[in-house]
Amino acid sequence: MNSIRKKKDEYWTSIIQPRSGWFDISLRDLWKYRDLIFLFVRRDFVAVYKQTILGPLWFLLQPLFSTIVFTIVFGKIANIPTDGLPQILFYMSGIVTWNYFSGCLTKTSDTFVSNKATFGKVYFPRLVVPISAVITNLLTFAIQLLLFLVFMLFFYFKGSDIHPNKWLLLAPFLLIDMAALGLGFGILVSSLTTKYRDFAFIVGFGMQLWMYATPIVYPISQVPVRWHWIYAINPMSAIVETFRYAFLGTGTIQIWQLGSSLGITFIVLSAGIILFSRIEKTFMDTV
Repeated sequence: MNSIRKKKDEYWTSIIQPRSGWFDISLRDLWKYRDLIFLFVRRDFVAVYKQTILGPLWFLLQPLFSTIVFTIVFGKIANIPTDGLPQILFYMSGIVTWNYFSGCLTKTSDTFVSNKATFGKVYFPRLVVPISAVITNLLTFAIQLLLFLVFMLFFYFKGSDIHPNKWLLLAPFLLIDMAALGLGFGILVSSLTTKYRDFAFIVGFGMQLWMYATPIVYPISQVPVRWHWIYAINPMSAIVETFRYAFLGTGTIQIWQLGSSLGITFIVLSAGIILFSRIEKTFMDTV
């Protein structure tokens, strides 16, 4: 009997076993399923505006229309200063940055609920789905960043007071920080939503409130100094201000705020992975 069982085991290429650790994330497994990640990326990126008239143009129209509305409402009507920058560039820099973070958080916040049919049929590391969403949003960010650079060059050659500087070297790290922060919060919300569906409703208006708590439509220089410590609690504040300063040369960079942003991102991402790895073992019994 043992020889027959041993002979059968020789046909298996891998064995799936339950894990009980608190930090159950295997980078080797994620790398092994990299083809599946890119398959999801391709599927999601192509499917976003499939069967639409304008197609991929919506990637550009969304930040462009938002910038126009912000310029009219906050720049012309409310007359909020932009630290001497052209209003279009000021608002677009904030919108493009915020869109990537909010896209990562929103797309990963319903990982369990929206994929329960797939998760119940086939095994693969569940973290593959939110990671593919982050990469998909990275492609969207690249397209919208290109639009921003076109406008930036236009105003630069027009003679506007724009000074790209050495802080541009920090841009990739800001991008990683945003991706990790969005992924961390997203999988936290996704894990909690399996038991408390209220979180699915909180994400929508919560992101809107968070945006206005971030210097997107106003510079942080307009915030009284005594309140700056509150903005340090918001990890996106330092990212947006640093991004704006790196590309446009105007804004505020506080190293301690960047450090605070990285620290909060690390805590949120770690907590998200821990909770995500615990919930994925039993979520089919609760969704």
